[in-house]
Amino acid sequence: MFEHSRTQSLFERDDEERQLALQYLAEAWRNADVEGVEKEALAHAALFAAIATLVEQYGEAPIAKLLEKLPGQVELGEYTVDRTIQ
Repeated sequence: MFEHSRTQSLFERDDEERQLALQYLAEAWRNADVEGVEKEALAHAALFAAIATLVEQYGEAPIAKLLEKLPGQVELGEYTVDRTIQ
């Protein structure tokens, strides 16, 4: 799912630590896929872990505000990995 060639441009402006984190997540994702973990279950677990981590770091209110922006970002294609930008 998170093939390097597809996601590299999404993170060109981000630092090396985020690149490394994405590589770790991609490897974990591939391993879970090989083990037969359903992609939907893996995605839900990843979202839960990410949101729980952010809430622990920043608190409920700021993360709730952050999450309010997600529907618009999804509709604009910001999370569509295979999109072609013209």
